[in-house]
Amino acid sequence: MISPRQQFADTMLAIGQADPDLVVVVGDISHGILKPFAAACPGRYFNIGILEATMMSMGAGMAAVGLYPVLHTIAPFMLERAFEQIKLDFCYHRLHGNIVTQGSAFDYSNLGCTHHCYGDFALLKTLQGCEICFPASAVEFDRLFRQAYRNDQLTVYRLAGYDHEVALAPGDIEFGKAVKVAEGADVTLVATGPMLKVAMLARERLAANGCSVEVVYVHTIRPLDVDMIRDSVAKTRNVVVVEEHMRSGGLGDDVLRAVYATPGLRFHSVSIPDKFVTGYGSYQDLCESCGLTPEAIVSAVAAWDI
Repeated sequence: MISPRQQFADTMLAIGQADPDLVVVVGDISHGILKPFAAACPGRYFNIGILEATMMSMGAGMAAVGLYPVLHTIAPFMLERAFEQIKLDFCYHRLHGNIVTQGSAFDYSNLGCTHHCYGDFALLKTLQGCEICFPASAVEFDRLFRQAYRNDQLTVYRLAGYDHEVALAPGDIEFGKAVKVAEGADVTLVATGPMLKVAMLARERLAANGCSVEVVYVHTIRPLDVDMIRDSVAKTRNVVVVEEHMRSGGLGDDVLRAVYATPGLRFHSVSIPDKFVTGYGSYQDLCESCGLTPEAIVSAVAAWDI
């Protein structure tokens, strides 16, 4: 199985050889996997080191002259440290471009809080002209990037370090459209990123207790497929959102805003608490410490006594 990160490099190589306007700029990461792109596309690969704000301004300049920049480094350094440049250089000037982050939420778990990034959806939603994707499989990144990289928006790809391990049909992966992974009648689980795996495990356990669970997978956070979510929740009237993002400003807020008028609605968020996660350990350790587990989903649904 190809990792999402390796697929990023493979996709850059394939598109770069076909599109002379694609330029890749990195902040001192992914050199090894991007060597083929650098060799095949001379003059269109730049490593500028740990100068994230400069990277954003360079990318905006490239976009202004008609190129399609791809800017890539570790998530908190790119999205949080260089937020002002994203806001002013790209979005204020309505420029297109692509940001591919590495290290969503706890992917760099052993390096501590400085390398965590779990408030990025909330931050990016404040920007007009900014789209947000969270591909957690190789096929998703490849298809979503190809569909959107030449549009007139700034598109941010929160590249997951861990695959959700659920086989999605390539034809079902469409930018801005959710994927109905499983049909059900009693509860809707809305999952994004690697948490799809957690949602599917919870579905199995709930099914064993006679609960029929529908699973909706969201790889595009903005624009959000509110129609599929509303249709599912109108049927079940019970929804749990599962995400690697802090509770405030995440996918859960958008889902609740979309379905709040549903008669008899019951809503629960399985997400990262609104606090600094200061521990160290594995990715799984930190997820479990925040309650991102199948057990948390099962417990929330059990409390509803469906």
